[in-house]
Amino acid sequence: MLLKLAASLLGGSAAYLILKAVYAELVSPLRSLPGPRSTHWFFGNLKELMEVPEDGTLIENWVQKYGHTFKIHLPFGRSGVFTSDTRAIHHFLSHPELYELPPSTRQTLRSIVGPGLLVAKGDAHKQQRKIMNPAFGAPQVRDLTEIFTATSIQLRDIWAAEATKNGGVARVEILSWLSKATLDIIGLAGFNYKINALGAENHDAPDELANAFEEVFKAETTIGLISGLRSLFPVLRRLSMAQDRVTAEAQATMMRIGRQLLTEAKREIRENGTFAPGHARDLLTLLVRANTSKDIPAHQRLSDEDVIAQVPTFLVAGHETTSTAVTWALFALTQNIPAQSRLRDELLGVSTDNPTMDELNALPYLECVVRESLRLYAPVIGTSRVAVRDDVVPLSAPIIDVKGNVHETLRIPKGTIVPIPILTLNRDIDIWGSNVMEFVPERWETPPANANSIPGVWGHVLTFLGGPRSCIGFRFSLIETKALIFTLVRAFEFELAVPSEEIASRKEMSAIVQRPVVLTDEAAGYQMPLLVKPVGQ
Repeated sequence: MLLKLAASLLGGSAAYLILKAVYAELVSPLRSLPGPRSTHWFFGNLKELMEVPEDGTLIENWVQKYGHTFKIHLPFGRSGVFTSDTRAIHHFLSHPELYELPPSTRQTLRSIVGPGLLVAKGDAHKQQRKIMNPAFGAPQVRDLTEIFTATSIQLRDIWAAEATKNGGVARVEILSWLSKATLDIIGLAGFNYKINALGAENHDAPDELANAFEEVFKAETTIGLISGLRSLFPVLRRLSMAQDRVTAEAQATMMRIGRQLLTEAKREIRENGTFAPGHARDLLTLLVRANTSKDIPAHQRLSDEDVIAQVPTFLVAGHETTSTAVTWALFALTQNIPAQSRLRDELLGVSTDNPTMDELNALPYLECVVRESLRLYAPVIGTSRVAVRDDVVPLSAPIIDVKGNVHETLRIPKGTIVPIPILTLNRDIDIWGSNVMEFVPERWETPPANANSIPGVWGHVLTFLGGPRSCIGFRFSLIETKALIFTLVRAFEFELAVPSEEIASRKEMSAIVQRPVVLTDEAAGYQMPLLVKPVGQ
């Protein structure tokens, strides 16, 4: 009975969508744009986009052939648009009231983080962002740097012990270890909560919060046909699946722990809004203080539920993205040994194992390495927006359509999905030159002038996005990344443990980040095996 009902709902929804798509396509201003041919009668270009590795080369080839703005074919015969035109991207990012997260993306994020900052929109997003901004300022990140360096040293000592145990050189799967380190960091820096993932082998039971988060993340990034259909047909989301029950239980655990953390944070703040003596300035406590400030009218304050919702948001934003970024940075340094040596020489010139934020930011070549790795290996390769009404978008370069007409602007119909191609723009050959695919930290000593046109919130790249919905924690992530690289490159020489051609990037359909795999051992899942040798040994 349930299957018949599902089939009936699916058939009705499909018929409606097809009729709606046919009409929309007939009147679409995107039809006349140049672009690749459809390669599938139903999926259009979507199937080939999903089947190729997540290295951006397919899109980059299309950009070279058709220009920065072109048409792509979507399911149901619809015309879509792709653009890496910097002025158009700036328009999309700076007008969140016109371009929102697509419902399917919002649904996936809500399943992982709940109703937090990543999911909120409109006035709710502005309210959360305004109250959370002070927690992510430079002074606050400066106070958290000691947590970053202490955890980095703990990871360094674990790898050093492994090298000693294996005769001086250890084969280390760095992605999983870095993931543990960043989980410990966000636990302490985010909510003064000891997850102790790096020391988990010495304990009988895994941490409850970390375990719940991993269950949610695993459920949402292991997507199959049913999940894909549910993203296309929202009515199917009403049907309960086993995955939904696992996610709901894990979410309940995170919210329960979040309430405990919120109670503790409130207890640590005195009535006048200052910190109790000796309390770490974690993000949650800073958020509570900002939310109870006399400068915030009572009607504009976040509810306890809204504050608690930021706990899984902090976990997502401060865990997988940074661990993946550092993984790719260390990989890049194995592919450019002179850069690795030059960086190590600079880092060894620092007289302490526990540098401050200002000392980390004063290291010019470390800055170049971080910028270049985040350009070439952005953890989040792209996102998208949907137009909530018809719009006319300015362009920095005109389009010549298939009829020979020149367009200075781009007409976007209501409901059009517009990709925000982070990796494509970071690797645009017209901006970065012919060596765009090479890891060259020195390019940041004299950045190309065209990079100024990229509408990113940081570093002339789109890695942290831009506009009102840019990454609020980019300063936190950058100093955390620098602290890990500082500690590990000072201590070890790194070499790739497999041939470089065996390393590829992969991203499940609904996953947030792209992570590495070994092509000859994909069954093992995401990994980055490096040979780690203590410096001077």
